[in-house]
Amino acid sequence: MAPILDINKLYKNYGATEILKDINISIEPGDFLVLVGPSGCGKSTLLNCIAGLEEITDGTLAIGGKDMTHVSPKDRDIAMVFQSYALYPTMSVAKNITFGMKVRGVDQATQEAKLNDVASLLQIEPLLNRRPSQLSGGQRQRVAMGRALVRDPKLFLFDEPLSNLDAKLRVEMRTEIKKLHQTLDASIVYVTHDQIEAMTLATKIVVLKGGIVQQIGSPAEIYNNPANLFVADFMGSPAMNLIPAQVTKNGSGTQIVISRDAGETLVLNDARDLALPEDVILGLRPEDIAEAGFRAGDGVQEAACMVDMVEPAGADTYVVSELGGKQVTARLHAETSAQAGKMLNLAFDMSKVSYFAKETGERLN
Repeated sequence: MAPILDINKLYKNYGATEILKDINISIEPGDFLVLVGPSGCGKSTLLNCIAGLEEITDGTLAIGGKDMTHVSPKDRDIAMVFQSYALYPTMSVAKNITFGMKVRGVDQATQEAKLNDVASLLQIEPLLNRRPSQLSGGQRQRVAMGRALVRDPKLFLFDEPLSNLDAKLRVEMRTEIKKLHQTLDASIVYVTHDQIEAMTLATKIVVLKGGIVQQIGSPAEIYNNPANLFVADFMGSPAMNLIPAQVTKNGSGTQIVISRDAGETLVLNDARDLALPEDVILGLRPEDIAEAGFRAGDGVQEAACMVDMVEPAGADTYVVSELGGKQVTARLHAETSAQAGKMLNLAFDMSKVSYFAKETGERLN
């Protein structure tokens, strides 16, 4: 079966300025692809290239096995959901949803059948006679999604659809979109700057920076094995701890030395026999640093650390210490006895450590 979307060596320039550089992405039918990255990284431009709203400078783009590089947007068999909803203010919800079908000459019976199916799926039946001005932000976004769903396209494109909603509604709508994908097995490309959205929604994530793909993989691959320091720092909340360290061999294992205040050092042993340079950046997720006694295993190393800050966060408590000249966050249990200004024994799970090159930032293990 052909990929539902196949992008090969895509470039996008505005004059002499390169916006997208050598983009290569392929997804299978039913995939939920999320393009994520900071503002200005090129993710919305890439989505517009897929939609045909932007002409690509070089490369090819196929949808459903057909070359769409120079095909107009109306002939690409796509449906797009925008950040701004883009609803017709003078039309009812029902007419907003069916307007595209009416323009394409779809018969009335089919329009009504699809409208009823989508209204039921999105639970907006009571809203069909209202105008957009009478709807909440979440309801408007459901209508915008309904208008896309009745198209039954090969590919759905979502351009930051939740960014205008408040935090609670974002979580609710995120859940609805996830359910929708599971129910319809739809193929989706979704743009967001929110890495939590990316992690919770995607089957595949593309991390972009400066118009260049940094990493492509499943949420678990991106989170557990970031390709470089940028991905490690960008994906995760709180971000991965990134600590300068020195490496020495210790028998068949690896000894990691981290500087502390007043010329002291923290020495941790990694049982893995790794070929590493002398200077590295050690990466460890906050949840892989626990309070001593709450984490066991062959790779766990304990050390006393000075607590600089304690941040209760409901089910978890974040404890911040300084190691290697960096603020290091540990995610502890809610009932921890940690206090700012006092020492606390922490357990570092060295089996979960990622190592990065100090100069290039590339992953080493």
